[in-house]
Amino acid sequence: MNDNLLKEDFKNRVEKFLQRQEFMKHIGFNLSVIEEGRTEGWLDIQTIHKQQKGLVHGGVTATLADIVAGFAAYTTVPADCHVVTAEIKVSYFKAGMGEKLHAIGYVIKRGRKLNFCEAEIWAVTGKKRDLIAKATTTMAVITPNDVNHKMNA
Repeated sequence: MNDNLLKEDFKNRVEKFLQRQEFMKHIGFNLSVIEEGRTEGWLDIQTIHKQQKGLVHGGVTATLADIVAGFAAYTTVPADCHVVTAEIKVSYFKAGMGEKLHAIGYVIKRGRKLNFCEAEIWAVTGKKRDLIAKATTTMAVITPNDVNHKMNA
């Protein structure tokens, strides 16, 4: 099989999986870059994303980190496998304020059963960008042998 067909299969698999990501749709988060081992996405900050002081809720920041790191890991596994978050640690540097959040996730070490990833969350207003959080994650690879039923690929 040539590289173009492999890339098309990969693209179709990820896009199909994204269509079932109801929570991402609910919060308004979209992935804009999907490459092997790396993803990026954007969130327009809305009232529903803010806590009582008008700042982006820390849970939203953690959620974006989890999504981009998870999808970065997912891009590296075989088509019949999935990934789930085994561990996540988020370090918050600044309060989340701005027009948008830009989340970037990437795999730093691939393994047979675990992928180690990082994510950066940036607050963006116009051309101004502030790194507001960084996360380290461990993503567990789930194979068909790990479950008692067939997974939806």
